[in-house]
Amino acid sequence: MASLGIEAEQEPLLGDHTPGSREGDIIETEEHYKSRWRSIRILYLTMFLSSVGFSIVIMSIWPYLQKIDETADASFLGWVIASFSLGQMVASPIFGLWSNYRPRKEPLIVSIFISVAANCLYAYVHLPASHNKYYMLVARGLVGFGAGNVAVVRSYIAGATSLQERTGSMANTSACQALGFILGPASPDEVQDPQGNIDQVAVASTNVLFFVVLFIFALFETIVTPLTMDMYAWTREQAVLYGGIILAALGVEAVIIFMGIKLLSKKIGERAILLGGLIVVWVGFFILLPWGNQFPKIQWQDLRNNSIPNATFGEIIITLWKSPRDDHNEGPTGCPIEQAWCLYTPMIHLAQFLTSAVLIGIGYPSCNVMSYTLYSKILGPKPQGVYMGWLTASGSAARILGPVFISQVYTSWGPRWAFSLVCGLVVLTITLLGVVYRRLIAFSVRRGRIPE
Repeated sequence: MASLGIEAEQEPLLGDHTPGSREGDIIETEEHYKSRWRSIRILYLTMFLSSVGFSIVIMSIWPYLQKIDETADASFLGWVIASFSLGQMVASPIFGLWSNYRPRKEPLIVSIFISVAANCLYAYVHLPASHNKYYMLVARGLVGFGAGNVAVVRSYIAGATSLQERTGSMANTSACQALGFILGPASPDEVQDPQGNIDQVAVASTNVLFFVVLFIFALFETIVTPLTMDMYAWTREQAVLYGGIILAALGVEAVIIFMGIKLLSKKIGERAILLGGLIVVWVGFFILLPWGNQFPKIQWQDLRNNSIPNATFGEIIITLWKSPRDDHNEGPTGCPIEQAWCLYTPMIHLAQFLTSAVLIGIGYPSCNVMSYTLYSKILGPKPQGVYMGWLTASGSAARILGPVFISQVYTSWGPRWAFSLVCGLVVLTITLLGVVYRRLIAFSVRRGRIPE
């Protein structure tokens, strides 16, 4: 019996669709239906808890890094955040391939144990006498490696919802249809026609689009804490608290967007929503560009060393008088003098920042869901473990490069250059979407089984 269970677990969710196979005529039993949905709910809970853990940590990494190692700067912060995604990028194809040939619970269990051990290491990186920032770098990389199990989870859920349509189970189909919309399951026509090659141009283009979408949000969530500390002279505690509230609000906003685009996509389609989401993201980053003649406050601690370049004595005295004083419990607040752009770049007003965050919070979830939905539909009935692994790896690469890019450019050149380059990247992405727009269609549509 045990061997039969392992064989069943290794079997692709879409089953054997070779010519002459009659598996498509099999009716799913009530027992199998309940077991499958129990597995889906467990995986949903796993992904939810993983996302909660990531959200808790991401806002506190910068203050934690400054506390455990005074030699760490904003540039190193980018590498610490990127290490998570580097580990995930390496692990995702491995776990995806593993799940195609072995029971899916094996990579899931292994990845969870790795995540637990890595988080324990992260909790105690303050104990070593030196090089603490490098211990944190390793810990976050291992946490990301454990998070590579998302490829297994996505491929299982996508395949399970496709199975719902293929078997024709009559029990509780509305829930599966709701889930299937988000995940873009293969239609029954696709299942009956497993032959034909996948449009690799569409697959590659969708990976690029997915990369850019995650790249943009990764750099945004990375820069929230340093940006608010520099622009509004927030303390570390205030930056973590208020930044967490902002991201939590964006999460609630994303849930509302998810429900709205489900209805909207039926009228205008996934591609149009993806295009609209990118445009909204561009507007959000354009608003985030610094304007006006009001400048951020300079850190008091560095000013005491008379380190203001090209400033007169009177200007130094006036700046010292207006700058916030630090006490023994809090570090210096304001824009650090080492960042030369603080002296000539206008500040980003809080209303300006919040408006931008709302727009990015609208555009990002729309683009994220639509790119993933299109990707799953383009693949059709093919087992998606490896393909989902590459999609996850693409997203992980974005989360590697995004934090590194924003931390380096922001520290050296300031927000004006950083966000201008992001706006240019979004314009290029919109152009790419326009070029491949007609190719981003479902497998069944391309095969002529159903009309577009």
